[in-house]
Order: sequence, then C-alpha cells, then structure tokens
Amino acid sequence: MSRIRQFASREASAPAAARTSGGAPWSFAALAIAALAGLPIAAILVESASGGIAALVHLARTVLGEYVLNTGLLMLLAGGFAAVVGTGCAWLIAATDVPGRRVLGWALVLPLAVPAYIAAYIYADMLDFAGPVQNALRSLTGWGPDDYAFPEIRSLGGGALVLGLVLFPYVYLLARTAFATQSLTQFRAARSLGAAPSRAFWQVALPAARPAIAGGLALVLMEVLADFGVAEYFAIPTFSTGIFRSWLAMGDKASALKLAAVMLVFVVALVAWEAATRQGRSDSRDGLALRASEPMVALSPMGKALAFLACLAPVLFGFLIPAGYLGTMALSDAAQAAAGDLATYAADSLWLGLAASSLCLVAALLLAFARARSASRLTAGAIRLGTLGYALPGALLAVGLLAPLGSLDQSLTRFARDSLGWSGGLLLTGTSAILVYALSVRFLTVAYNSVGGGLSRIPPALDSAARSLGAGPARVLARIYAPLLAPSLAGAAALVFIDTLRELPATLILRPFNLETLATRTYRLASDERLVEASIPALILLAAGLLPVLLLNRLGKR
Repeated sequence: MSRIRQFASREASAPAAARTSGGAPWSFAALAIAALAGLPIAAILVESASGGIAALVHLARTVLGEYVLNTGLLMLLAGGFAAVVGTGCAWLIAATDVPGRRVLGWALVLPLAVPAYIAAYIYADMLDFAGPVQNALRSLTGWGPDDYAFPEIRSLGGGALVLGLVLFPYVYLLARTAFATQSLTQFRAARSLGAAPSRAFWQVALPAARPAIAGGLALVLMEVLADFGVAEYFAIPTFSTGIFRSWLAMGDKASALKLAAVMLVFVVALVAWEAATRQGRSDSRDGLALRASEPMVALSPMGKALAFLACLAPVLFGFLIPAGYLGTMALSDAAQAAAGDLATYAADSLWLGLAASSLCLVAALLLAFARARSASRLTAGAIRLGTLGYALPGALLAVGLLAPLGSLDQSLTRFARDSLGWSGGLLLTGTSAILVYALSVRFLTVAYNSVGGGLSRIPPALDSAARSLGAGPARVLARIYAPLLAPSLAGAAALVFIDTLRELPATLILRPFNLETLATRTYRLASDERLVEASIPALILLAAGLLPVLLLNRLGKR
C-alpha cells in the first residue's frame, strides 16, 4: 500500500522554498542512510557474481524459466485486471451520474485494506470442493461431484484474480484524480463535433489520463512482483517463492542470491517505468474541470443500473465478502478458543511496528532536511537510493541483508571468541535487530513522503528569522519544526506501523524463532488449513488497513 503514497506525494516531498545554507551535515546523513539502504542491493550484485556463468546456466536449465514465466504471467493477468477495473470504475465515478457515486467513490478504495494473502486464504476456503459455494451449488441443482467442472482457484489464474481484486484501487485512485481534473471544455468540444460518449472517452479522456493509469499500473505490478503469500498458498512458482524455498527449505544460499539478482532486473524495470510515467504528463485543465455536481455523461436508467453494478462488484468481492466471511468465522467457538495467545502475537507486532516506525521517522527527518538544505545532485541521488525500499520485495530484501550481515556476524563472533574468550553466539543473525533494519529500509519511503511533504509547507522565513535571533539548529528544530511537523510525523508513524503489521515474507525469513506476529501467525494457521483459528488475527490486520485506505481516499480527493 505504500506504493501509491509514494507515487502521489513524490512531487510534494520537494520543498518549494529555496535551499538554505549549512547543508553539508545533512548531506552526510543522507549519504549514510543511502549506504545502509543500498546494502541489500550491493550484496545481491556482489554475491550473485560468485560461481560464474555455470551457476546461471544451471538455474536456467532447472527453475529459472518457470519462475520468469509464472511471474510474468501473474503480473500480466493481475495488472490487466486491475487496469481494466480501476480505469472503468474511475471513469464511472468521476464522469457519470451513477447512483450512489459519493458512497461508491470511497468504497472502491476499501479492497486495499485486505492483505492479498488473507484474500487468498478466504477465497480458497470458500470455493473449495467442501466450501460453502460448491455445497450450495450441489444443494440447489442436485448435481453430484462428477456432474460439473468447477474452476480451480488454486491456480495461476486464481492468484491473478485475487491479486487484481485487492490491488485495482491503485489504478482507480490515480485514474479518478486524472479524470476529475481534466478539461471539461475538451470533452464538450468532442461531443459537439458528433462524437459519442464512448468515442470521446477513448479519444479524449483516456489519452489524457494515460500517464496516471500507467503509474497506477506500475504500482500494481510492483505489489504482484513482491507477493509471497498468494503465490505460496496457491502453489505458483514465482521469484518470491523460489527465493524463500532456496534459502530456507533447501539451504542453497547461492541459488537464492542469483534468483534475487534476476528479480532485481524486474524491480529496476518497474522503477524506471514508474519514473517515466511521472515525466511528460500533460495538463489538460483549463479552468472548467469536472466537478461532482456536473458529470460529463448522463446515463439512461438501464445504464445507471449497469454502472452501479459494475462499481459495486469490485467492492463486494474485494472487501465486503472477505470481511464478512472473516467476521462470521471470528464469532465461532473455535476462533474464540484459539485467541488465547493473541495478546502475545499482538505485543510482538506492536513493539516491532513501534521500533520500525521510530527508525523510519528519524531517517525520514534527516533525508527531508538534507533535501531542503542541499541542492547537490549527490544528495538527491542519495535520497533516491535511500527511499528505493518501496520497490524491493520482502524476500529480495531479506536475502540481500542476510548475506553480508551473516558474514559480518561470523567474523565478529570469531573475533570475540579468539580475542575476548566470549562465546555467546551470533550477535545479529537470528535477532530482532536485523528484522527491524529490513523493515525500516522497506518502509522508509512511506515516512519520507509524509515528512517531506509537511516540511515543504513550512515557510523558510521562519527558520531564517529564528536563526537571525540567535537560536541554534537544535532549538529551531524543537521550537519551530517539531510542532509544525507533528501531524506529518504522526501520519508517517501510523502508516509505517500498519505496513509493518502486514509485512509477511521479510518477517518470515528474518524473524527470530521466539517472535510471532499477527501476519506470521495468520500465515502459519492458514497454511495448516486452520483458517477459522486464523480469522481473528486476520480480521485485526484487515481492520488496521482501513486507516491508510481512508487517508488515501482523502489524498485522492485533494
């Protein structure tokens, strides 16, 4: 979910005011953060070079082709579904008089609150042979098991459908904003020349919104590439599941790093595409932009009914059915009995989220002040590298950190044993410190966009006036910036905290044996086909996701 916050506030994070002096310390801080954030990428590139071309040839002959094909198809199918549904619903909400457009306008963002892996668990259980859907089908028709063929949900197509259902709001939010701010004059001109509403949409409105749609699609593809829970539960061999299997199940560190290196190529391509969508965007506004009270297209009664159903269906299948199904299971006696240890998992999730949020806030403040006080390209490049974590899948980030830190840990332990006579085991690997480090790298972008956006709205004259009166940097920060940035800091902390709660692959790989979060608990129970027992922690994760969804909807309206 951090992807759309990153895209929507990229320009807002740059201060509007001129840079002030004294940027050297802040630039040094930005370079240090960039070095720490870039460590996983550097480690993957260095470690993957070991073994030469022979190791890559071996992977190509065994599993690489399958991973590339499945990952590519999953991105193509899920991305296509999200693009069609997101763009179509955005046009209906922004440009037509569909009934209930105000309620549907924010309800269409709700599927983002459902983690994809939880939606996969729910639909697999509902559509299973012994599930409620097929049971009802057999009861109504009297058919036997051999009388019908039901689509298999645990397949690549099923995984793409589930991912598309919960990720299409990325496209919807950006497309809705693009349609709502387009020139009403241009659309009316096309209609006055005899173009039907459908033709005016394809030739005028859609081309103008193409960059926003492409940007939303790039964010969807990043999420699909990073997905682990859906692919693993539906037995779809992708890069994320392959890295996880190679590292943990098979103990093949070299293969995992090489797969991560190939996956990094996908990441770089998606980041480049996302950056390209932000360049060259045309502005067709002329003062007569669309307003909620003035739709571009008036629908017939039948058209209104079809448009309403078209907008309701994604909300129904993407949020209402999963939430209702979880709520029903959470009321059962089995779910209540399994909730005895819930406080322990919630406490682990709580302190992990607080630790990651604290680190992200400190790093985001340093990067935001570096951006405000230094105009050098080196600083800008360091900030770009430091905030690249939003594009790094959790599995890639985890193995990229374990490789160098594992070697460092062994060297430190060997030195302590030989020189100091201390043999207390590894210092970093297998501890919570490396997990907090990884989560901070991954979600630093979320905090930076919020803090940077808040800092850009503070007039630099306040800083200059305080400094001219003799106030030092620390006092200026405490008396001026801290109060004014309080809402941005609180929002950043909340968003990082919630993203940390929901993160699955990095937590699974890096967590200590004695740490279990709500996400990993849900995953482990659902993997053992104990979805009823997993319903309460899954429902907590879904409810936590509602906060950023509401913030995103408000941002989209702005």
